[in-house]
Amino acid sequence: MTTQNFDTSIDRMGTYCTQWDYVQDRFGKAGLLPFTISDMDFAAPDAVIDALKARLEHPVLGYSRWNHDDFKGAIASWYQRRFDTQIDKDTLVYGPSVIYIIAKLIEKWSHAGDGIVFQTPAYDAFDKLVEGAGRRCIRNPLLKTASGWEINWSLLEQQLAQPDTTVFLLCSPHNPTGRVWSREELERIAALCDEHDVALISDEIHMDVAFKAHTPWLGFGMKQRWALVTSASKSFNIPALNGAYAMISSEQSRNDYLFKLKEVDGLSSPSIMGVIGMMAAYNHGETWLTALNAYVKESHELVRDTLNSAFDNIEYQVPDATYLAWIDLSALNLDMQKLQSDLIEHFNVAIMDGGVYGEPGKGYVRLNLGCPRAKVEAGVDALIGAIRLQQQ
Repeated sequence: MTTQNFDTSIDRMGTYCTQWDYVQDRFGKAGLLPFTISDMDFAAPDAVIDALKARLEHPVLGYSRWNHDDFKGAIASWYQRRFDTQIDKDTLVYGPSVIYIIAKLIEKWSHAGDGIVFQTPAYDAFDKLVEGAGRRCIRNPLLKTASGWEINWSLLEQQLAQPDTTVFLLCSPHNPTGRVWSREELERIAALCDEHDVALISDEIHMDVAFKAHTPWLGFGMKQRWALVTSASKSFNIPALNGAYAMISSEQSRNDYLFKLKEVDGLSSPSIMGVIGMMAAYNHGETWLTALNAYVKESHELVRDTLNSAFDNIEYQVPDATYLAWIDLSALNLDMQKLQSDLIEHFNVAIMDGGVYGEPGKGYVRLNLGCPRAKVEAGVDALIGAIRLQQQ
């Protein structure tokens, strides 16, 4: 088995790739160098590719199952090795995507018009899935401090205490800030949710690309309903295979969810490639993932050193997690719309504007570092060039 060379550039054009082939959809111009959709330009681990090839040697691609010990055992083994955490395999359920599972739990655990709390800046899908379900977004802005991002505890408690707040949608690690929550913070959240009869859903899709210890949400003694929802897709760059899973604390909620998955939505037969890819990743991909984390952390350090040298008042810090650089440009007092225009027209680069992630994201950009170092350097150089062009 070969070792991944993350410096290798792979041409993704012509593969129906959202980030490369369809960049014009969001940025209005084709052929841009993209740092946008949160997938990576790296080849999936050899173990995953080999497992998929082996399955394709069998010519029948019929309906499949996820509810077996090979699938559940791979997940349980991963949590034991990676997080030193023992999970209850009986709580596991499959879903076609993290967002699908979260949406179904919100439908089950709340009523039309109820408030759903989540921390901002936030992954933009949170707004859409909450409002699409006829619920209200209750935004809890994180506080940026000299040492990093912190929770506004007093505001959070006020929001959870509202009588029609029924669910806290936690992002752990947090996207886009890259904050990894400590066990003490998670325990405090659990206590607040119990005190105010609020269910909790923890989206942990970024849990594996982390530079400090991540603590999975497994209830912390919480009496209210809770769920951990995640996937191997971000960690091992296999989102096109589809598939996610959740640990749902309540047996009744699990049964209700599975009824909805199978009998109502007709989605209980998974993509066999997604099941096999996830099992191969968890069973044989840890060495690859460890190397990926080291490589991505070095890319964050490159961004930090380059930007902080170029501008006295940016002060970019390496986040706790994710291959996404959340860069605060607010101190430069830029016209962010012009910055986007200059990046596209003068530098042929697509970088996500932070305003996509809500009001607290204005003045930021999100740069995807899940790519070879040469591409990272090109993106940072373009960003610096666009900033200086506006400062002239």
